[in-house]
Amino acid sequence: MARVMANADVKKELEELDKKHFIHPTSNMGQLQEEGPAFIFTKGEGIYLEDISGNRWMDTLSSLWNVNVGHGREEIGEVAKEQISTLAFTSTFSNWSHEQVIRLAEEVAKWTPGDLNVTFFTSGGSEANDTAFKTVRHYWDVQGQPEKKKIISRKKSYHGVAMGATSATGIPEFHTFTQSIAPDFHYVDTSVQELKDLIAKEGADSIAAFISEPVQGSGGVNIPPEGYFKEVKKICEENDILFIADEVICGFGRTGTNFGMENFDVIPDIITMAKGVTSGYAALGGMVISEKLHQELYEKTEGNFWHGYTYSGHPTAAAIALKNLEIIKEENLIENVQARGTQMVAGFEKLKEKYEAISDVRGMGLLGGISFDREQDAAPISPKVVEEALTRGSICRAVVYGGQDTLAFAPPFIITAEQMDDMLAIVDASIEAAFEAQKQ
Repeated sequence: MARVMANADVKKELEELDKKHFIHPTSNMGQLQEEGPAFIFTKGEGIYLEDISGNRWMDTLSSLWNVNVGHGREEIGEVAKEQISTLAFTSTFSNWSHEQVIRLAEEVAKWTPGDLNVTFFTSGGSEANDTAFKTVRHYWDVQGQPEKKKIISRKKSYHGVAMGATSATGIPEFHTFTQSIAPDFHYVDTSVQELKDLIAKEGADSIAAFISEPVQGSGGVNIPPEGYFKEVKKICEENDILFIADEVICGFGRTGTNFGMENFDVIPDIITMAKGVTSGYAALGGMVISEKLHQELYEKTEGNFWHGYTYSGHPTAAAIALKNLEIIKEENLIENVQARGTQMVAGFEKLKEKYEAISDVRGMGLLGGISFDREQDAAPISPKVVEEALTRGSICRAVVYGGQDTLAFAPPFIITAEQMDDMLAIVDASIEAAFEAQKQ
């Protein structure tokens, strides 16, 4: 009893300190000041998270689509401790280097398709995409075509919250925060014809690159139509437009292949990555470019490559990434992604048969979505389902941007068949409870 009281006192203290001193990312500030933080987590183990009060939840979104090998991997902690004790940090500016970043760059090249073999490291996905935008503009500049600077992305896409990444994001809610997004960003629906029309309108000689997630994550787990990316890649090649694949969520096995674009038999010119490279155990991202681009850049760039972050190629993050990728390979986790992904979608299909209000279910690997019919101006049901799931021990995510009403799922790669059954049972019970509550 004394321990419970002590935890309650600590929880209350932390809630007040949180409200006073911490600005939460992508969160409701007013709600926080009224209610305090929704969770204060203290422990992660496998596919589960535990809070300060001892409550336990199944983490069916891998936190932010990123804890792919699961929580609490002691072997990653041991690698981090060893690296910190040996060489916690050194810069990679001015042609300095260290073994961990060299080994990681080599390892990433073993995972990427085609000749995408050269990596610039960042601290995360937003920085990776900003790096790609600056790099493609620099590339066309040194090619003698500085007017090629426009970036095309897809509506409902999410590319991060740095200035360039926000501007490329095709979800309007993220644009209203700053009121002044960067120029030269354009958006198209998932329509080959709309892309052709935009290129004709703007002029191919003004367009640097097209960027897309293989499967849109935060925009609602949207899988493109069959043949879409092959046709887009062809259009890009015909118009001298570079193709950037934002693999921040999809990369390193999430969709059942090393990288998401492999599902569509497309090799981009550039891949941006983050999240899964370390499974969230350290902040790390990167831009991977083809050998062709790399050759042209270093041959034609005079002097410095004037771009870099303090933590580009952080030794400890690189060591953690190497161990994380080793775990994915040695434990055959991509094979488990494929098997459990098939099980997940089959379960979603049964839910669609049971509930008329479910308009669509879909998945690729362990990246899935359930969408509900939503009449104009009607309140979405998915946030209520999320609330019901929390009472049943599971965390999932509602996507309600732009009129969507979708539940998103991305459980850790280590999820078992039994745990997947548990997840599906909770989703079923939560949907049923949400509709019952809606009737009252």
